[in-house]
Amino acid sequence: MKNQAYRMAMLFDFYGDILTDRQKEFYDLYYNEDLSLGEIAENYGITRQGVRDVIVRAEAVLTELEDKTGLIKRFHTMRGQLEQVVQDAERMVQLASRLDSAELELLALRVRDTAGQLLKE
Repeated sequence: MKNQAYRMAMLFDFYGDILTDRQKEFYDLYYNEDLSLGEIAENYGITRQGVRDVIVRAEAVLTELEDKTGLIKRFHTMRGQLEQVVQDAERMVQLASRLDSAELELLALRVRDTAGQLLKE
């Protein structure tokens, strides 16, 4: 279940702006605020099935966008690659200090810090 919730949160973060206001609201209440279908239905004066239909349609839109664009998949791939760059640059810093190469050490530190900043964004 956690994996599904994470996936839905990622879909919403990447593509949520495509949804209608109502879809955004219900999706957010259901997945992020952890309200039940019944609670949302009661708050909006509609049926539980009506809420479910809106959320299912929103899920379908978000899933279709990911299937077509693959942005989340590419995001995770790039994140893994950046983590590897940080590790490799850190190792280069260690080797450069052993070789007493200030220039190489400076370049490795710059690469490490730049990749680290990208990971934080």
